[in-house]
Amino acid sequence: MDSKDTSKKTSRRQVLGGLSVGFVAAQAVPVFAQQPSTSANPPGTPSQDTTTPAVPNQSVQQNPVDQYPSPPFQRQPQEPPGLAREMTPRPDHGETSYQGTGRLMGRKALVTGGDSGIGRAAAIAFAREGADVAINYLPVEEPDAREVVELIQAAGRKAVAIPGDIRDENFCNQLVASAVNELGGLDILVNNAAKQQSVDSILDLTTEQFDSTFKTNVYAMFWITKAALPYLSPGASIINTSSVQAYDPSENLLDYAQTKSAQVAFTKSLAKQLAKQGIRVNAIAPGPYWTPLQVTGGQPQSVVEQFGSDSPMGRPGQPAELAPIYVLLASQESSYATGQVYGAAGGSGNP
Repeated sequence: MDSKDTSKKTSRRQVLGGLSVGFVAAQAVPVFAQQPSTSANPPGTPSQDTTTPAVPNQSVQQNPVDQYPSPPFQRQPQEPPGLAREMTPRPDHGETSYQGTGRLMGRKALVTGGDSGIGRAAAIAFAREGADVAINYLPVEEPDAREVVELIQAAGRKAVAIPGDIRDENFCNQLVASAVNELGGLDILVNNAAKQQSVDSILDLTTEQFDSTFKTNVYAMFWITKAALPYLSPGASIINTSSVQAYDPSENLLDYAQTKSAQVAFTKSLAKQLAKQGIRVNAIAPGPYWTPLQVTGGQPQSVVEQFGSDSPMGRPGQPAELAPIYVLLASQESSYATGQVYGAAGGSGNP
């Protein structure tokens, strides 16, 4: 979920302890009832303000270069982990553009970092394709998470909201158990939540930050996947969100880039372990995408102003543009794909 150079990102889904207003302990998982959808643009879709970019008609052929906003963007600092609703332009997660075709009907998915950014786009797409979805996120991200819950409900699917700190092994075990209990099983696991914070010099990179980055990006992926495995049956899919940083690391993302490389190795090794069980494991390595990662301190505001301009397309990607890849890897259509890393960086920086 990430970027390179001018795509240097921010700390994302840094998992903080505590609980948000309106939620009790993580063990008591809020479950939201299904609500049938009656229109192409589902009811419950959050209203978008005037800073929201026009949503392209995905059924019409168009030039991808100018399909979404290009820099310059305005300076817009936020405290991490940030909220998508406060970004200008507001990111497109597929709220009004993604239309499903039943490719995941009856499936049950858990998405970490599902309140905004890439995880939000995947959660929306999964629901529109017929899956029930549980999302994990930071308690302080509840406003964004509530919107995702409404969108999942509007698609006629069950939504499960599980806030909490994935740097804690006990919580990771509770997260999976709660998702399985409330969804009635688990078929799709998306390890997407991550921490990223720009630091110019190794001399300024603290052990605390190094440890927190690895706990969030590597340990949590290991803990959650290990806890989920007993519930996964043949045909299940595990999808890890890596980064262009795994292949072309930026000098100011020393700790983050290492974790993204570790995720690639984890994906390829685990795919070999689980192939004979019929469980597929793949990763996606995004480049510069317009999410709260960018504006919450992982990049200088001067870089935010020109974010994505150094990609061949001259603009950052929108989370909605990644959603179809997550759907493909989760669906039976990619039945022979395992141990693969799918790049999506606007023309550069990927395998």
